[in-house]
Amino acid sequence: MNLTKITGNPHLIKKINKALVLDMVKSQGPLSRADVAQRSGLNKGTVSSLVKELMDEELVYEIGQGESSGGRRPVLLLFNEKAGYAIGIDLGVHYIIGILTDLQGNIIQEKKATFHYKDYPTVLTLIKETITDLLQQMPRSRYGLIGIGIGVPGVVDKEGKLLFAPNLEWVNIPLKQDIEEAFHVPVIIDNEANAGAYGEKRKGSGENYNNVIYISAGMGIGVGLILNGELYRGTNGFSGESGHMTIEVNGLRCRCGNIGCWELYASEQALLEKARVTMNNETSLEMLLQLAEGKNGDVLRLFEHIGHYLGIGINNLINTFNPEQIVIGNRLSMAKPWIEPSIKKIINQRTLPYHRTHVVIEFSKLSIYSTALGISFFAIEEFLKKGEKVEVFL
Repeated sequence: MNLTKITGNPHLIKKINKALVLDMVKSQGPLSRADVAQRSGLNKGTVSSLVKELMDEELVYEIGQGESSGGRRPVLLLFNEKAGYAIGIDLGVHYIIGILTDLQGNIIQEKKATFHYKDYPTVLTLIKETITDLLQQMPRSRYGLIGIGIGVPGVVDKEGKLLFAPNLEWVNIPLKQDIEEAFHVPVIIDNEANAGAYGEKRKGSGENYNNVIYISAGMGIGVGLILNGELYRGTNGFSGESGHMTIEVNGLRCRCGNIGCWELYASEQALLEKARVTMNNETSLEMLLQLAEGKNGDVLRLFEHIGHYLGIGINNLINTFNPEQIVIGNRLSMAKPWIEPSIKKIINQRTLPYHRTHVVIEFSKLSIYSTALGISFFAIEEFLKKGEKVEVFL
C-alpha cells in the first residue's frame, strides 16, 4: 500500500476516520465524543464533525448524559442498529433458512422452508418467496433493506458467481444476478461454511479465538477457516472444500468427481444412507435424534460411526492448521451428545500431542443459524463500509 497516496487524499482519510468512529461507537458504545477522541487518537474537532455526519445519517444517536469526571457531564453516543435491516439466507441441500437482522446482527424474524426438487428454477422461486416473506415483516427504517446475503453449498468465485454445487448438481449458476434483479439491493453470495465460520466468530463459539476452524456438518461437509482473526479464502476464494479431501483411498465415488471424500463417510447424508441399510427404511435426522434420546442401540452405533469419521477429518485439519478452536456446526451439531465422545476419542488417539494440547473442540452456539447470521454480517459490513449512504425504501 502506498502511504504517500493515502496521506495526500483528504477524502479517503476522512472516509477511513469516519469508519473508525462508527465502528468504535458500534462495538464499544455508549461512548462520549471525548472517549472516541481519546481511544482513536483523532482530535476532538474531527470527532465532533464526523459524529455530526453520522447523526445526520441516523447511524449514531445521543442517549443522554454520562457520569462526570470533574467537568460537564458528557453526552453519550450509541449506534442505531435499527437504521436498516439485512437478510441472510442459508441455502442447504434440502432446506432454506432465512433471517431478517438489524445492523447489529440481532435476528428480528426468521423463515424456514424445505424442498425435494433441486432444480435451479424451483429453488430460486423458493428463495425469492422466503425473502419476500421476510421483507413483509421488516419494520420501517431510514435505509430499509440494505442487502441480502446467501450462503451456498458450493464453490463461489470472488465475483460471487456460484461455479459448482455438487450436492445440488448445479454448475455456473447466476444466483447473485437473479436476486439483485428481483430485489434491487446489493447481494453477496459466499460459501456456506465461510459464512458459518464468520457467524461463529462474530456472535457464536469463536468470539474469543483468533484461529478457528468451523466444520459445517450437514448433507455435505464444508470448512470455514478463521486464521489470525480473518476469514481465509485462498488464492481464488475456493478454500475450505475439506469435505472433498480423500480419507478412503479406494473409497466411494463422490459427485465432485473424487473418490473417498470425507463427506461420504461423516455427513448427514452418510448417516441417513447407513440408517436406511441398517433399519431397512427411509428416515430423517430428526427421527434418528428421537430414537437416540430413547437409547436405541442401532441408532447410537450409527451416531458413533459418524462421530468416528468426523474425528478422522478433524484430526487432519488440526494437524495441518494447529488451530485454537474447532467448532462443529450445521445440522449434525444437534447430535452432539452421541457424536462428541467418538470425535474426542479419535482426537485423543491420533492427533499429534503438541497440536492436541491447546485445541478446544466445541459445538456451535448458533446451532443451525451460523451461516444465515454470518452471511447477514457480510451484507451489513458492505453497507457500513460505503462512505455515502443512500436512502432505500421498499
